[in-house]
Amino acid sequence: MFRPAIKVLDCSIRDGGLINKWQFSDEFVRQTYAACGAAGVDYFEIGYKASANLFDPKEYGKWRFCRDEDIQRALDGVEPRCKIACMVDIGRVEEADLLPQEKSPFSLIRVATYVKDIDKAIDLARLVQDKGYETCINIMAVSSNLEKDIDEALAQLAKTDVPSVYVVDSYGNMYSEDVTFLVKKYQQFLPGKTIGIHTHNNRQLAFANTIQAIIDGADFLDASVFGIGRGPGNCPLELLLGFLKNPKFNLRPILQLIQDHYLPLREKIEWGYLIPYAITGMLNEHPRTAIAWRNSKQRDDYTAFFDKLTTPEIVE
Repeated sequence: MFRPAIKVLDCSIRDGGLINKWQFSDEFVRQTYAACGAAGVDYFEIGYKASANLFDPKEYGKWRFCRDEDIQRALDGVEPRCKIACMVDIGRVEEADLLPQEKSPFSLIRVATYVKDIDKAIDLARLVQDKGYETCINIMAVSSNLEKDIDEALAQLAKTDVPSVYVVDSYGNMYSEDVTFLVKKYQQFLPGKTIGIHTHNNRQLAFANTIQAIIDGADFLDASVFGIGRGPGNCPLELLLGFLKNPKFNLRPILQLIQDHYLPLREKIEWGYLIPYAITGMLNEHPRTAIAWRNSKQRDDYTAFFDKLTTPEIVE
């Protein structure tokens, strides 16, 4: 539970933005950043960097684009106790979107990829590093890949100087045994690199699976305030900080943040464990079908949703 090497990254705004198209107010983001800093969190992932020509700024909030000037303005006056991070998707960001690090508020830029695009992810991570940023690669939806394809991707990553690689349970499908298998595999292929873990809570295992990854040697840990995130959300930050026996972490600021800002937000937008997300997790599927179902008139007809996914030929 206590390892000095462990780093915690809060992904509340970035992953939570998948619920409401990043329409968080500056004040909400500022308060989250301040609380994470006071709590001892190491990195605060404020959103995605993306080219404005790919997403309509009238529809998507500023945290989908993370323009450096917007970040500086939103966080102005807050004591910078934790490093600021963002995520980039392959094909959704251009070199011109990334200033040299010394001119940017960002310290870490994470590259999200699928196994099939690992070569493109390596190129993007190299660009990020050349501009002076810390970087890591998050291999998404790894539970949906054949083992030989994972091995091939890891073998490619082993030849790079990318310092950190994440196991990502995008579909909330994994059990602790799966986490152990993958963390150990990543360690085997990537000696000397830091292994990270990002879990989703489809089956209420995000926190447990994060603990398992810690036991297995993962040192880069993702979590979000009150578990906010797309669909069922992520490992709750408050649970993780309460588990880590490190005196630098302080739970109280996060509890105050939840009380003042996240409880009111959950009255407006939905996240957390729900049966449709549990079903997509069991089936190792993207939660998009559950999200659509929760936005339909049948939102609470769980058996109909189950039948739709498991016996579509009968339902239709």
